[in-house]
Amino acid sequence: MKRERWQKNFSEWFNDILRDADIMDTRYPVKGLYVWLPYGLKLRNHVFAVIRQLLEQSGHQEVLFPLLIPEDIFRKEAEHIRGFEGQVYWVTHGGLSKLDVKLALRPTSETSIYPMFALWIRSHADLPIKVFQVVNVFRYETKMTKPMIRLREVTTFKEAHTAHATWEEAEAQVQEAVKVYQRFFDELGVPYLITKRPPWDTFAGAVYSLAFDTLAPDGRTLQIGTVHNLGQNFAKVYELKYETPDGKQEYVYQTCYGISERVIAAAMMVHGDDIGLCLPPKVAPIQVVVVPIPFKGKEAPVQQIASAVANELTTAGVRAHLDDRDVRPGRKFYHWERRGVPLRLEIGPEDVEKDQVTAVRRDTGERQAIPRNALRNKVRELLETIDGDLRARAWKSFNEMTHEASDVETAKGLMDRRGGIVRMPWCGDEECGLELEERTGGDILGEKFGGEQASGICPICSKRAAKSVYLARTY
Repeated sequence: MKRERWQKNFSEWFNDILRDADIMDTRYPVKGLYVWLPYGLKLRNHVFAVIRQLLEQSGHQEVLFPLLIPEDIFRKEAEHIRGFEGQVYWVTHGGLSKLDVKLALRPTSETSIYPMFALWIRSHADLPIKVFQVVNVFRYETKMTKPMIRLREVTTFKEAHTAHATWEEAEAQVQEAVKVYQRFFDELGVPYLITKRPPWDTFAGAVYSLAFDTLAPDGRTLQIGTVHNLGQNFAKVYELKYETPDGKQEYVYQTCYGISERVIAAAMMVHGDDIGLCLPPKVAPIQVVVVPIPFKGKEAPVQQIASAVANELTTAGVRAHLDDRDVRPGRKFYHWERRGVPLRLEIGPEDVEKDQVTAVRRDTGERQAIPRNALRNKVRELLETIDGDLRARAWKSFNEMTHEASDVETAKGLMDRRGGIVRMPWCGDEECGLELEERTGGDILGEKFGGEQASGICPICSKRAAKSVYLARTY
């Protein structure tokens, strides 16, 4: 598997794949807005079916809130608005009439959901509330936009919002959210680092924020998920109170957590190679492509068997596709390799005679013959093996790109030469943290979630390290 271009020219590779694999059309005439194409939309839907299932299994219920948020409601939580005011799109007119109250296109939904929570919550019996929605959000991104990674319209934003009676229950919900996301990214085979973000990078209005980061082939990190403990900050603004069993009125405690189509970009980038996509079978739009290879005079039996094989797999629940186009087999192979189809089944006259198919793995190129009578079980076994192998390969690459440094020069040199994530000692003071970012050219991701033994001295102030911190160049 060649990965030279994939790594050295990642941005070019990514843009080419969006076009050549029919994922997105980037030519929409508004900056930062893009069009999902049929193959890409199927990939998107399979990915988000996984998180929907995991959330529903853990007691969340799906809802759908309006896109527009009245300005007076939006501005209630001052700290939250300070974090978003430079990114908000405003609707000022309805037709030709100027609106009495401006309407914000949601940049995120706390300020639209929580006024409704205030209507729904009356007593402790109404808690906990655990809801989620998959919607589009709008943020006036001023940096350079990039499809799926830095957008002005995030077309696939999954946000969950919860309300609880106590701080302890909210903390337990944070732990549950982390486990849900771990299972989700494990299903996609996407490696990750979980950190507690530093105070200056905490979600506006949150007590603290956790984030999941993965690595792009160019060595930059991509934030792919966040979990926030909101405490009672929003509850006190929007009067989210409940009556306790002894008749007292208390504010609820809240959490929220989100992911976007960045997770699709992550699945594409961590498994890809110089040819193109190499998708995990769990989310691939087509898991198996069946390619007949007819020889002159033997077209009919080859076509007949190929069609039967595709139908058999489809009936068994495999996402199979028969490519019976009148083009050369080699062209078909490249077409589906480019699109990351995990498994190709070739059927030629010799396969027909031997009552077999020839299976070719996208990830390794390995070929093997499968007897027709073992087709279903063997295909399922191969798809499971490919899923596991892709996950293991991605984690190996991720771990190899995680480095240690004790001084600024070493950390900067690692990020300049190789990219990746650098673990360093830090005293914990914000002033030193900001200087560490400035001098290394990286961003502090935070300390590892769950805690980690600190050692060494802070490279800025030379005090004993209070924690180990992770830095990286980021998207």
